[in-house]
Amino acid sequence: MQRLTLSKIYEHPIAKKYVARAGLDHAIATAFSAYDFALREGVDVDLATKAAFLHDIGHYTWYRNGEWDFNLYAENDIHAIKGAERAHKLLIRLGEDRKSAKEIALAILLHTDSYLPQGHLHLDPLQQVVALADQENEEPDGMHHYHHISEERAVLRLQQLDRRVEESKTLQLDKKSS
Repeated sequence: MQRLTLSKIYEHPIAKKYVARAGLDHAIATAFSAYDFALREGVDVDLATKAAFLHDIGHYTWYRNGEWDFNLYAENDIHAIKGAERAHKLLIRLGEDRKSAKEIALAILLHTDSYLPQGHLHLDPLQQVVALADQENEEPDGMHHYHHISEERAVLRLQQLDRRVEESKTLQLDKKSS
C-alpha cells in the first residue's frame, strides 16, 4: 500500500480549508519540528508529521463586536476534540491505515490540555512529540496562527518534508532487514 503523504492530505479541500484557518505556516512548522523530535525519540516520523500537520484542524474563531477575542476563544476552546474527529474522518477517507488514523487522531486530541479541567495528561511517545512540536512553535496570544505562507511555498515545504519522511522510513526498513 502506498503511503499517504502530507502533500496528498493538503490537496483535499477539507485540509486546505481547516488547516489554513488555523494557520498553514504554523501547521508546516509544527510538522517539521515533530519530524525532528520523532527522529530523536524513536517515534514513527510518518505518524508524527501527519498528527503535527493536522493538530489544529479543529480550530474555530471567536469574535466579540467584530473583533477576534483570544480570551473568549481560550475560555471555550475544544479545538483538539473537534480536530481529532475531523482528522480521523479525513485520513480514513484518503485511505490511511485505520490503526494509524486512530493513533494520529489521539495525538491530535492530546496535543494540548487547554480544554481539560485538571490540565494534566499522561502522553505516549507519539503524543509527547506532537505536543512538544506544537509548544515549540507557539507565540503569545495565538499569534503563531497568523503567519502567512504562500500556497507555492507551502506545497514545496510539504514535498520537502514528505521526502524526508520517506527517506527515514526507508532507512528504518533497511535497518530492520539487516
